[in-house]
Amino acid sequence: MKSYTEQLSDEELNRYRRQIILKEIGVEGQLRLAKSKVIIIGAGGLGSPITLYLAAAGVGKLGIVDHDTVNLSNLQRQILYSSKNIGQHKAVLAKKRLRGLNPEIGVLTNTEQVSAKNVKEIISGYDLVINAVDNIETRYIVNEACIFLKLPLIEGAIYHFEGYVMTIIPGLSACYRCLFPDNHEAKKEEIGVIGAVPGVIGTLQAMEAIKYLLNFGRLLKNSMIYYNGLEAKFREIKTQRNPNCIVCSKVKYDERK
Repeated sequence: MKSYTEQLSDEELNRYRRQIILKEIGVEGQLRLAKSKVIIIGAGGLGSPITLYLAAAGVGKLGIVDHDTVNLSNLQRQILYSSKNIGQHKAVLAKKRLRGLNPEIGVLTNTEQVSAKNVKEIISGYDLVINAVDNIETRYIVNEACIFLKLPLIEGAIYHFEGYVMTIIPGLSACYRCLFPDNHEAKKEEIGVIGAVPGVIGTLQAMEAIKYLLNFGRLLKNSMIYYNGLEAKFREIKTQRNPNCIVCSKVKYDERK
């Protein structure tokens, strides 16, 4: 990854020129992206657009965590993969795809199943965590680890034609447990979804990540964006920390350096 003292090559200036010309980014912002380290938990319907857009934007180091393999029913929404990838590890395939898209970045993979025992080790050393999993239990596990390590977390989820995105800044924002205090694991059954819905939500998560890394725009740190694809509507819902939250109530905010 590049340091701030390094310069972009002519090839990089050409690759990223459409975002470099934005006053909010520029060359300095592009170098900052190159220095950034982001880990994405889940390389499925949400993880596909997240990783593709962050790789294309030039985020210097991406961590991809997913223990699953590709099956045929994934291909309706998980656009990282193709029919010839069935049976192969998603994380390994994602690395190959992302490096093909942008050889300037680094991609680290992990095929372990995330658990309370290994999650802190997995996410340590990154600047930002993005949750793109499809089960509630892992959401609580990742949320708690991020609060403990004081790592920012971008949370996203989908259900049928709906989804939401929010950014959790430990000690400042409501955490996942604040908003969903009871861990009622969903029934172990397939949930219907149109592939474009995780595309919308994952893209919003990628945008939140870039805003956080470059410190511009308004983050969803005190609200969530709720999307209803059937009604073609977005709605912003204000969020508030629970002063009695068992996970984050005693955590103090550390201002970014």
